[in-house]
Amino acid sequence: MGHHPSPIITTISMIKLDQLCPLSWDFGRPQVVDTRNGSTVTEFILVSFEQSSPSTRALLFALFLTLYSLAMAMNGLIIFITWTDPRLNSPMYFFLGHLSFLDVCFITTTIPQMLVHLVIKNHTLTFASCLTQMYLVFGVGVAECILLAFMAYDRYVAICHPLSYAQIMSRQVCVRLVSTAWFFGLINGILLDYMTFRGPFCRDNHIENFFCEAPIVIALSCGDPQFSLRVIFADAIVVLLSPMVLIVISYAHILASILGRNSSSRRGKTFSTCASHLTVVIFFYTSAMFSYMNPRSTHGPDKDKPFSLLYTIITPMCNPVIYSFRNKEMKGAMARALGRSSLSQAESV
Repeated sequence: MGHHPSPIITTISMIKLDQLCPLSWDFGRPQVVDTRNGSTVTEFILVSFEQSSPSTRALLFALFLTLYSLAMAMNGLIIFITWTDPRLNSPMYFFLGHLSFLDVCFITTTIPQMLVHLVIKNHTLTFASCLTQMYLVFGVGVAECILLAFMAYDRYVAICHPLSYAQIMSRQVCVRLVSTAWFFGLINGILLDYMTFRGPFCRDNHIENFFCEAPIVIALSCGDPQFSLRVIFADAIVVLLSPMVLIVISYAHILASILGRNSSSRRGKTFSTCASHLTVVIFFYTSAMFSYMNPRSTHGPDKDKPFSLLYTIITPMCNPVIYSFRNKEMKGAMARALGRSSLSQAESV
């Protein structure tokens, strides 16, 4: 007769296995389980600035509130003038207005929450809030990656095929391109959200950052996080490198076209038009690639936070500055918009 394990040993083994990695899905609903006391945890704790002194938190609050206000004001101004000024009706400004709108959405998903946590001692975030925040960060971030590639293509058509520019980049085409960026961003956000929250969370519920970032949250899973990290890495290759290839190809053709021109003044004007977009691309892609395409062993709170701040608040704030300061038409439109505002205020007084 074969030897069969006793029911007592089997039960003990099942109990130990359940303690090591408790079930997290109850009728399709994800739960976070704390193995220290066996209770279900329904929230995460953001500990990015928890160890900072009150004076340091006050200084950070003032700094980030200033940066957030500037980013909102400048991007809001660009949205207003690109959608209302009839002189800025070209595809380049149509895309720029949508880029500013994406930047407003992006910083609003993370920075207001961080400001609140710098003031109050309660740094908790519900499971649903963390999931929603990560979805918005993924969706808007991916949409911005794709939109930056379409903006590079727009510059390529404008410089290399100026006679066919109006026909190729018609209003209908521009709307379709922007809609495509939003569609793939929001669909991609569903995939990445699922890969992040697919496993049980039983190791810890402390997130060492100021918002729910996928690599950090996945590391809290009690299961093997490698599969989810590999899927997110592969997705980052597609989402980041595919638009990057389009950007490189577009600017390679633009550079060849610029060098083939005899007039040095025309070269300088053309390059100045493209330099703003290239600067924004470098800022955004560098920080995003570090966060989502680096091996997990190179991550850490001290390394993650600076790059998280770079692409969540610094880049959205710099985008309108870069575009407005290097573009005479934008500076003229801003002056007209501010002039109309000052005139209306004077008339009301």
